Amino acid sequence: MKKIFIALFLVSGLTFVQAQVKTPAASPRANFEQTVGLTEIEIDYSRPSAKGRKVFGDLVPFGKMWRTGANQNSMITFSDDVVVDGKTLKKGKYALFVTPKADNWEVIFYTDTENWGTPEKFDEAKVAARVSVKPEVLNRAVETFTISLNNVDNDFFHLEFSWEKTLAAVKIEVPTKKLAMASIEKALAGPSAGDYFSSAQYFYQSNGDMAKALEYVNKAVEMTAAKGTPFWYNRLKSLIQAKNGDKAGAIETAKISLEAAEKAGNADYVKMNKDSIAEWSKK
Repeated sequence: MKKIFIALFLVSGLTFVQAQVKTPAASPRANFEQTVGLTEIEIDYSRPSAKGRKVFGDLVPFGKMWRTGANQNSMITFSDDVVVDGKTLKKGKYALFVTPKADNWEVIFYTDTENWGTPEKFDEAKVAARVSVKPEVLNRAVETFTISLNNVDNDFFHLEFSWEKTLAAVKIEVPTKKLAMASIEKALAGPSAGDYFSSAQYFYQSNGDMAKALEYVNKAVEMTAAKGTPFWYNRLKSLIQAKNGDKAGAIETAKISLEAAEKAGNADYVKMNKDSIAEWSKK
């Protein structure tokens, strides 16, 4: 009987340990993405609520750096370089810190995103951008702290912070015209040597149209001839020629690939070319 009681106690204890109590977070996490022009922006932060408290000047003191939300760092990520207050902010992830005042907010984009709250030791070298903005007084109360992207245009957007009856906005410019023109110029210039090589490789590996494979790899070789065709381009060409039954041509191309691979010190391609040449030379 005693053994049964102990067994039951252990089972019930195990069940208690395995059980997980779920309760709502005091400051729930929010994460969203927004495309502005051709640039992807992601926001990740936690959202405290006022709950009857006075926020700015009390819960969030004036003149003191604030984590811009709750819990871990509030973060913003850019897929491209952007411009903040005339300064280029490189693409990547940044922690957001603000120092609010009654008539001015200082917004900081900080490269170290691994802090819980504000940095224990603030490092000015990690400040990617710092901008001052004037806060606005809202005609309505915002209960839960909100970071949003508004006034979205092809070339810019406003990063907005709102809580209580205060809103502060930072204008951020995105490189839409630069990205669009680069895309247009690339498309009008036609396929690159890499595009032709990849297409030829696909046809070869999938046992597709081998005539097309040879046509595409030849274009890749031609387009890179002036600067020196990569040895792996000619390696692929030799394989395609062999598959098309042109072993003599394949051997000549493999020799070109072999010579380039030897100069580059690539032992793997040296061996592969030598093995292929030996195989294709058999009657």
